Amino acid sequence: AMCIGCHGIPGYQASFPEVHKVPMIAGQGAKYIIAALNAYQKGERKHPTMQAQAESFSEQDIADIAAYLSSIK
Repeated sequence: AMCIGCHGIPGYQASFPEVHKVPMIAGQGAKYIIAALNAYQKGERKHPTMQAQAESFSEQDIADIAAYLSSIK
C-alpha cells in the first residue's frame, strides 16, 4: 500500500526534495527491486522517502516485496 501511493500512479512525479519521475514498479524484475532497495539502505541511491522506507526493511522484507511486485502487472 505504501509503494502504490507513488509507484502506482502513471506519470506521477514526486516534488520533494526535487522533482523526480516515479517509475511504475509492478512487474519489474525481482533482482532489480532487491538491488534498488539495498542501494537505498546503503545510501548509494539518494531520495529521502525511499531511504527512510528501505532502512526499515529487513532482508526478508526486501525479498518479499520484490517477489510480490515482480509478480503483478
